Amino acid sequence: MTRRVWGFMVLVALLLAACTLKSPVATHSPTPSHAAGKVAWSDCGGGFQCGTLQVPLDYSQAGGRTIPLALIRKRATGSNRIGSMLLNPGGPGESGVQFLREDITSLANLNRRFDVVAWDPRGVGASTPVTCVDASKMDTYLSLDAVLDDPQEKQAAIQADKDFAAGCESRSGDLLPFMDSASTARDMDQIRAAVGDTKLTYLGFSYGTYIGQWYAHLFPTHVRALSLDGVVDPAVNANDSLLGQLVGFEQNLQAFLTDCKARSNCLYNKAGDPASKLTALMSRLDTTPMQVGNRLLTRSLAMTGVLQALYSQSLWNALDQGLTAADRGDGRILLLIADAYNQRNSDGTYGNLFNGAFGAAYCLDFPSSPDIATYDALGTAYTKASPFFGPWSQYSNLQCGLWPAKPKNKQGPLTAEGAPPILLVGGTNDPATPYVDAQAVNRQIAGSVLLTRQGNGHTSYDSSMCSHAAEDSYLIDLTLPAAGTICSS
Repeated sequence: MTRRVWGFMVLVALLLAACTLKSPVATHSPTPSHAAGKVAWSDCGGGFQCGTLQVPLDYSQAGGRTIPLALIRKRATGSNRIGSMLLNPGGPGESGVQFLREDITSLANLNRRFDVVAWDPRGVGASTPVTCVDASKMDTYLSLDAVLDDPQEKQAAIQADKDFAAGCESRSGDLLPFMDSASTARDMDQIRAAVGDTKLTYLGFSYGTYIGQWYAHLFPTHVRALSLDGVVDPAVNANDSLLGQLVGFEQNLQAFLTDCKARSNCLYNKAGDPASKLTALMSRLDTTPMQVGNRLLTRSLAMTGVLQALYSQSLWNALDQGLTAADRGDGRILLLIADAYNQRNSDGTYGNLFNGAFGAAYCLDFPSSPDIATYDALGTAYTKASPFFGPWSQYSNLQCGLWPAKPKNKQGPLTAEGAPPILLVGGTNDPATPYVDAQAVNRQIAGSVLLTRQGNGHTSYDSSMCSHAAEDSYLIDLTLPAAGTICSS
């Protein structure tokens, strides 16, 4: 549920050239037990300012341990400044600091009227990061075959999840109980106060929409405007949520394959049917991983590459190039795409997205069962939803089932009584946050308005001029689109 397309196209272009390649009770806005701190902003290059803000690790313990949050902002470039606008790219576990640096161009219109502010949420990046294992163990963990079609593979995968959870407990056990999105929403209110705004203006993508819903639930009277793009439904359990994503990614995969078959310049359409070749490629990688330098492109890593490329239609050309090259025995492009998804750096180190940050939040927000039989029973439904991704994803939520920290908040719809109207944006064929989630949250949050984008890909702000303009208009002027508005471009 991340919004990770930014920055990725540069990496692909470089390699292509080289290759020639039940509901919580609604509350009023609580009085914080911790007075908002100050941020000492300093220049950090590129026209940005950076700083840190101390926030409570545990908001139930006044005067207890604090942790630093890493913040970044770009001051408003025009006149008639409204205030600050807070931004979150999703994940959970994405770096807001990195995102703002790489996506500031698309935010230029908003930046004329707002200081655009982003942060690394607690447990992420430079904000007291959660970590679980070292880089070599991450390589092994992410390469492991997740299609558990024999007893040995199944036992190896279960043990790997147990070892990963033990590593998280060993390295970050003191942080894990406090990485939930309700705590992150409270951090947002600390940031709002620290930058001097009486009410919050917020643009949240993907999982950032869930954090935004928590903010509106906890602090409805502190809301000025929330634009939630790529909506997460807080009422759907983890396994059903994943089932909805499988439907979406399968539909986007079929859209890619159909498009490829229809275009004479799609390389993967040469010498055979693209769908049949994709199935055959994954079968070959299952039995014989492909050597890429001193690494191996396994079936799991190749499927990760395909998954990443389906987040945006702008990546379909890279997927075409990667699959074509892999068919010829060159796995570099697919491995690069997988590495971008997994935040593996060129020196072999990892960002902490999947090395703790994602699980630290998601497993508290959307708990899963530790019972293996629960996942055994998912096979038929998952495979029906996606013959390609279903078997690979069947046991994905077991990591949360084994997670060492347990949730403090009951999962369910998040009402926002007392908040002004909230804008929800959903794409009809969004694979990571299905359109039905946006429709459900529209029903859950009284007074919210749903803007619909027709098309493939995850989130709408950077893929639809219509959505981009509507979200900007709402955030700047508080002008909502009419109910039922549909963006087709």
